[in-house]
This record gives sequence, C-alpha cells and structure tokens, in this order.
Amino acid sequence: MANPKMKSFNYAVGMFGTSIPINMLKTYAAIYYVDSLGMTTPQFALMLLIYTFIDAIDNPVYGFLSDRTRSRWGRRRPWLVIGAPMLILAFIIFYNPPAFLAGQSLVAYCMFFYMLTGTLDSVINANYGALFPELFKTDGERAKTNAMRQAFQLVAMIISIALTPMVTKALGYGMTAIVYGVLGGAVILYMALTSREVPVTEEEIKPQLWQSLKDLFVNKKFWISGLANAFYSAAMSLVMSALPFFVKYTLNIPSSQSTILFASVLIIAIAGVSVWAWLVRKYTLIPVWRAALATLAVAFIPLYFANSLVTAIVGSVLVGFGFSGVITTMDLIGAKVMDEDTAQHNQRREGIISNALGFMNRLNGLFTSAAFSLVFVLYKFESGNNPGPEPQNAARFLLTIFPFVMMLISFAFSFFIHFDQKPAAAEALPAE
Repeated sequence: MANPKMKSFNYAVGMFGTSIPINMLKTYAAIYYVDSLGMTTPQFALMLLIYTFIDAIDNPVYGFLSDRTRSRWGRRRPWLVIGAPMLILAFIIFYNPPAFLAGQSLVAYCMFFYMLTGTLDSVINANYGALFPELFKTDGERAKTNAMRQAFQLVAMIISIALTPMVTKALGYGMTAIVYGVLGGAVILYMALTSREVPVTEEEIKPQLWQSLKDLFVNKKFWISGLANAFYSAAMSLVMSALPFFVKYTLNIPSSQSTILFASVLIIAIAGVSVWAWLVRKYTLIPVWRAALATLAVAFIPLYFANSLVTAIVGSVLVGFGFSGVITTMDLIGAKVMDEDTAQHNQRREGIISNALGFMNRLNGLFTSAAFSLVFVLYKFESGNNPGPEPQNAARFLLTIFPFVMMLISFAFSFFIHFDQKPAAAEALPAE
C-alpha cells in the first residue's frame, strides 16, 4: 500500500500540471488576441459563447466514456496519459499563430485552437476530478488533500498568471507557451502514472448514458452546486482576464506591474487554503463554504475604489483570501454530490458527474461573454486600437462590478443545498 503522504502528494501535484496551460490560455487569450493582434471584443465574446455550447455537448460524453472504460491501467489513466500530450500541443499552437494570419482568418484560427485546447482540458480535468472522491473518502482526508492540491494550483497560477507578463516580455507568448506546456504536461503524466485507482471489476455495472443524464437532470443538488460554481468561476475568470486591462487603463501603470497584483492574490491564497481547510475540519462544510463565497463577494468592494498600485494591492489581498476559501471548499461540495449519487444508485459515476460539474463550471463562458459584450455596449471598448472614451471605467466594470454581482448570485445559491452529516455509503468502499 502506498505511503499516505505520497498518495496525497502524487494526486495533488497533478493540479499544478493541469493549471499551468489552462490558466495562461484563459487569462491572456483576450489581451493577446484583442489588445495585441487586433481581434475585436465582439468577436472574442462570440467565441466564448460558441465554445460554451460545444462544451455542453462534449463534457457528458467524456465523463460517460471514462466511467465505462475497463482496462488493465484503470478507468482514468488511459485518458490522462493520451490526453496530456494532445492538450499541450493544442495549447502551444494557439499561442503560435502564423504571422500571415489577419482579419477573419485570425479569428477562425483563434476560435478553433481555443476550443480544441478547452475541450482537451475538459478530458484531463474530468478524469483528474473523478479520481478525487474515489481515492479520498472522508471530509477530513479530502480537506487535507484538497488544501495541498489547491496550493499546487496557486503556485501554478503564480507562474502561469503572475509571472507571465515578465516571461512573455523576455520570451514572447509563443516560447512561453512551449515552456509552460512541457512543464505542465510532464507533471500531469507523473500524476497519472503514480496515482493508483480503486480497482474496477468487469462485473461492476457500467453506467448507461441516458439513465445517467436523466438522474443528473433530476438531481437538485447537482444543479445548485453546479450553478453556484458557474457564477463563482465567471467572477474569477473575469478577474484574471480583466486585471491586465485594469492595470493599463485604470491604474495607468506599466503592464508588467500586473505581476504584483496577480502575486498579491495568489500568495495570500496559498496561505489561506490551510486556514480554510482547518475551518472545514473544525466546523461543518456548508457554513464554511458560504462564508468563503461571502468573503470573496465583499472583497470586490474595496477593489472597485482602488486608484493606485498600493490600494489595488490591498484589494487584491482581500480577493485572494476569499478566493482561497472557495477553491478549498467548492470541490468538497462536488465530492459530496458524487458520494450521494453512488449511495443512491449503487453505481460509480464520478467521471460523468465530474465532467457535468465541469460543464456547469464552464457555463461561466456565457457570463464572461456577456461581460465583454456589455463593455462594448456601455463603454464602446472595441479593442486596443479603439478602446473608446472610457477605457478606465470599462476595465473597472470587468474587474469589480460584474464579478461582484456574480458572487452575490453564487452566495444566494448556496442556501438551497444541504447534506446529511452521516458518512456517505461511498466512504465504505475500500481504497487501494
């Protein structure tokens, strides 16, 4: 039997690998294609909107296929080992567009490789996420492992978000994508090859697609937790995308100093995950989750009034602490949904539920698309070439107002979900 500490480490470090490429993709796609290459905000918003609907189709399919996989290497490992190199290749291609592309051809290139990278990320994260409730059974064990996992994610975010302005200034976006891609892919493969799944016998019932979808459709806790996650994800997705615009147009400071603000969010978040994990172990999960959502919502208020690097750092620190609370607790909510499904239906469907929750998470594309569309309508911000008469207010809207509204909605959803405190039946299943 594997050393328990290494079991947690081997799994948790995978979050470092999965986070590096997707965070650079989601954070810098807009500033790279819109502000540097001339793609317009309506075109970028349309891309996000289209991809959201594509994601609605592919996510349940990936989870279903993973749950039904039977191989000597397990259910999840084949998808992770094959999918990781494909993800990295698509990510590298996205940030290395041919120089001759312009106009509609550039838009088509951006859309295709953004969507390809995104759908391959869904494959990886569906299988990675499905392993979590399968390997770790109790709330205490999950809180501890998830705190480690989120710490790795935050370190990855420091690299792929906070340090990226300096790295791209030295290497360019294309070479940066290659470096990040190779690093992230290597870590994903390490996790896949060292995390040992719970054995699945040939006799175990294979989930059926339509029945699984029907069960999910009538599962109120799935919808409530998924929508709460979607609104939260929309808020933080906008924070990451809008911060470079805020630095440039609202604070009027060098773009490289966005590194300081990203670092303020992420370093505080790294310290915060252990605090929130301790709160989960000391108290029950649901009230701590709600407190984290409320903390993040309130944090956007002082950030709205920031008008200098110093005041923006203060606001960023508060956002970072609230952010750490949500990432520490949100995955535990998803694991509870999977536990109850296993206990109720006597089938292990972590893959399809994890991917369906991942799709709900990616519904944030609808909201971020709406945010970029509203920026064009309200502030006439079209692109870096035509930023409109109030680019400073457009950036403030993207970074603080819209995310604040999203977090209020997420917080409201949290009051409609409850779990029994007794251990779920899934916790009795033996882990390898």
